[in-house]
Amino acid sequence: MQKTLNNLPHKVVFCKKCVISNQRPQSHIEFLHDKKKIGAKYLQMENDGVCSPCKVWKINNNMNWKKRNKELLKLLDKHRKGNGEYDCLVPGSGGKDSAFVTHLLKFKYGMNPLTCTWPPILYTKYGLENYKNWLKTCKVENIVLKPKEYIMKYLTKKSILNILHPFQTFIIGQKNIAPKIAAKYNIKLIFYGESEALYNTSPEEFNNSKVDDKYFSIKNINKIILGGEKITDLYKSNYINRSDLDHFIPISKDEIRKKGIEMHYFGYYQKWLPQEIYYYAFNNTGYRPRPFRSDGTYSKYSSIDDKIDDLHYYTMFIKFGIGRATTDASQEIRNNHLTRDEGVNLVRKFDGEFPNRYFNEIMDYLDINKDEFFKKCDEYRSPHLWKKFKNKWILKHQVK
Repeated sequence: MQKTLNNLPHKVVFCKKCVISNQRPQSHIEFLHDKKKIGAKYLQMENDGVCSPCKVWKINNNMNWKKRNKELLKLLDKHRKGNGEYDCLVPGSGGKDSAFVTHLLKFKYGMNPLTCTWPPILYTKYGLENYKNWLKTCKVENIVLKPKEYIMKYLTKKSILNILHPFQTFIIGQKNIAPKIAAKYNIKLIFYGESEALYNTSPEEFNNSKVDDKYFSIKNINKIILGGEKITDLYKSNYINRSDLDHFIPISKDEIRKKGIEMHYFGYYQKWLPQEIYYYAFNNTGYRPRPFRSDGTYSKYSSIDDKIDDLHYYTMFIKFGIGRATTDASQEIRNNHLTRDEGVNLVRKFDGEFPNRYFNEIMDYLDINKDEFFKKCDEYRSPHLWKKFKNKWILKHQVK
């Protein structure tokens, strides 16, 4: 049997409704045979060629949102302080999602949110303006936790060269910041954006508003991988002090529970349509899209804060044969904003487009040799996905 990398399924299967395949482990895309119960409804998960996210989105688009809103009001009243103290925490960098959640909590529901930010590695000019507009229009305070620049550069470089993952260091820091700040400021309610159930094979999670604290707590420090290396090995480096890595270490589960911190998906209570969220943020928070189309896709309003965003999606395409246009088109097909035929055409046109705009700047900033980067890309092309023809890499399987 032909070798595969990244523990990917050998057989490539595309969803019959959207354009995603079973090759993206981050989303745990599968075509299941069993049934999942969501509330009083059963979600048919037979192998009918439709991926689990499409099935979950179908329920999401037909949810009783008035009932969910009553649940939200009950939750907010439980935590509402009304004395000027912070009663909830919203992590974000000023993108459309965090702007949307913050503005609604502040002005529709009368909460007093604190916001916190683990800033992008290389802010784009328009991303930084959106960050400023977020805080200005929502009239909220913001805590920024920015690690030492040389530490982020060092670890990001390692993430690229060790595991071809430009965002691994950023994601870990971003993931861990909110519970720590909530504990420090005695805030017991944290809101994240959409539920993970919208993108993976755990549709039963869609019936649960709470974020599992196992995703934000530490059980065994030896299992933490940072920059493609065990964090305990990084402790031995002469380049890094142990204290420099404290920001990347999750809070303990016991501390979360001792402090009574609840973490909820705002998307559980509010219908989550990225396009509508963008329009809301545009009209109410000063959020603005890129002045040009994002490399690798047809859109320009999502994941635009960091110059490394485009490179991240390109490396995803290398590893899994799935690019930014695939993820964008799949989501818009599920929301009935695109037909599948339109999605297929967009994927064929834009998926895998090389991110030229910021590439040289990123390589120079991280001190990575370009030839070394391309060599690493070739090492991560799984032979069951890629073939070389006339000195050019070609995907063996493309959506139809």
